[in-house]
Amino acid sequence: MRLALIPARGGSKRIPGKNIRPFCGKPILAYSIQTAQDSGLFDRILVSTDSDDIAEVARQYGAEVPFLRSAHNADDHADLLSVIREVVEQLQTEGESYAEVCCLLPTAPLVTAACLQQAHGLFQREGYDCVFPMVRFGYPIQRALGLSSSGGVSMLQPEFYSSRSQDLPPAFHDAGQFYWLRPAPCLAAGRLFTDHSGGIEISELAAQDIDNETDWALCELKYQLLHGID
Repeated sequence: MRLALIPARGGSKRIPGKNIRPFCGKPILAYSIQTAQDSGLFDRILVSTDSDDIAEVARQYGAEVPFLRSAHNADDHADLLSVIREVVEQLQTEGESYAEVCCLLPTAPLVTAACLQQAHGLFQREGYDCVFPMVRFGYPIQRALGLSSSGGVSMLQPEFYSSRSQDLPPAFHDAGQFYWLRPAPCLAAGRLFTDHSGGIEISELAAQDIDNETDWALCELKYQLLHGID
């Protein structure tokens, strides 16, 4: 059985009401719910939240909110793995066990059903504990520079001073959108993704962290560009 778990707590400080704020015409949470629905991959789509307002929006767009998140996992220090553990263990007490869980973030409107399906294909084919989307760094991180408080510049890895950019292997960062995972090994390791994990590459256009108003505006622009919206 497969579970889509969307963690959407209330109380965002940097962008108030972030998880249900209107994004290109509807609450941003709705995009994650509808993408999970469109993928056809899940037996249940569940939202974990401590907020009645978020729960109402989640149900309006077709997700389940069978219980509210505990106070322990509703503060600023709660991490995704703890939220996943809470939901998985609660469902187990109700007689439901999920071999595959996709933790899909509520502020990921650029994720497509095809991307979820691609990642799930790799997840099943290779038997990884976790699979998630990654974005390639635009410039080799081996040639990264440090900047001191006085304005001094130094190479963080000076051994690559003479290396040509095209000769250096690419590096990637977590897109911060979703994680296909097998609960048992990830929870046992105490890590969202283990040493036996895989990734799929997506473009910079298909990913955007949303931590402030500028990020929000950029994400809307990307969404409009990807969907041909004027």
